[in-house]
Amino acid sequence: MSVRKREWKAGSGETKTAWVVDYRDGGGVRRLRTFARKKDADAFAASTSVEVRDGTHVADRATVTVEEAGREWIKTGENSDPPLELSTLDQRRQHLDLHIAPLIGREKLSKLNVPGVRAFQDRLREKGASADMVKRVTVSLGSLFADAQERGVAARNPVAELAKRRGRGRASQGTRRQKKRLEVGVDIPSPAEIGAILRHAKGRYRPLIVTAIFTGMRASEIRGLRWQDVDLKEGKIHIRQRADRYHSARHREAGHNPIGMPKSEDGQRTIPLPPLVSNILREWKLQCPKGELDLVFPTGAGAIEYHSNIVSRGLLPAMLAAGVTVETDERDEAGNPILAPKYTGLHALRHFYASWCINRRADGGLELPPKVVQTRMGHASITMTMDVYGHLFPSTNDAKALAKAERTLFAAVHAT
Repeated sequence: MSVRKREWKAGSGETKTAWVVDYRDGGGVRRLRTFARKKDADAFAASTSVEVRDGTHVADRATVTVEEAGREWIKTGENSDPPLELSTLDQRRQHLDLHIAPLIGREKLSKLNVPGVRAFQDRLREKGASADMVKRVTVSLGSLFADAQERGVAARNPVAELAKRRGRGRASQGTRRQKKRLEVGVDIPSPAEIGAILRHAKGRYRPLIVTAIFTGMRASEIRGLRWQDVDLKEGKIHIRQRADRYHSARHREAGHNPIGMPKSEDGQRTIPLPPLVSNILREWKLQCPKGELDLVFPTGAGAIEYHSNIVSRGLLPAMLAAGVTVETDERDEAGNPILAPKYTGLHALRHFYASWCINRRADGGLELPPKVVQTRMGHASITMTMDVYGHLFPSTNDAKALAKAERTLFAAVHAT
């Protein structure tokens, strides 16, 4: 690799100067890169020599635009074995078409760096994207770069570099501080509200709602649960598969399998069943519609139940009947506010299960340690469990706990 000075005369007769870096990439192809200043050429030569030696260098002419890499990223998901679920592929397309391509689609992968990713996030916020959407799109951009690296058209992943920097600095702490904590009675149903929902859950959706409350299963896991994975004798449910939201005839004709593996390896887990749930499922099994998928909570024809039906026909009516409601801005003919269900989906029941696992036994909970809660919830890491539910774990600095610890300590001292 060499850096040499180049001089030439322009049409106006003016002498011009540039600095050329002459090198061969990892494949032995000769490359030239021109710079206006020598220090820029020297810096490029130094970094490139390391990249070539490590086998990570990608020349500008060998790279592609972000949008081109994005199209290949989607093809990777379509052609993987097994292929990604349609919901995941749809999310990739939406993120690419609606957010990534319009803002940075024409940029070369080699030109996008950490400041560029930060600027991209800022532009997303300016367009009105929520904090959650910015996070999701950034994750997709990082996945896009990881795919491009594997195909040899990107030398680095600036999203991963940004995440690494934030992990060491204060920025990640600030992000965690800004995230709203889940509250009982606001995001998490209280025990009294759960009791009311249980009393008013009726019909074919009652066994499903009871199971969701006392297992914390994700909606997709409930919809994909098979009888062969329910051990009523031992009182256990084995989570081995899930159902995605696409299961129409059109998707089946296209060869799409609506049943897939859990979200992560940790999603494959075993959850103990309280006697109440075992008894209800034992009764439900006698009248459950039969189908080739052997589902526990199928449609009347034995097929995969739609998530929207579970919520609109099962959970929301139970909440309305139970009085677990909030006032809306709309009024009835008598001028009274129209009531709406307080919680909007099954995930609220999952939150309740987590809080039930965490709460003290004296307060009606199971008082499980964090690692066990992580396993029950199927979280990929203990960090995820603590980030979402850490504030719910009983504190050891309250007066009663301190007084008890003090008495125990003094008793031990006097005993010696």
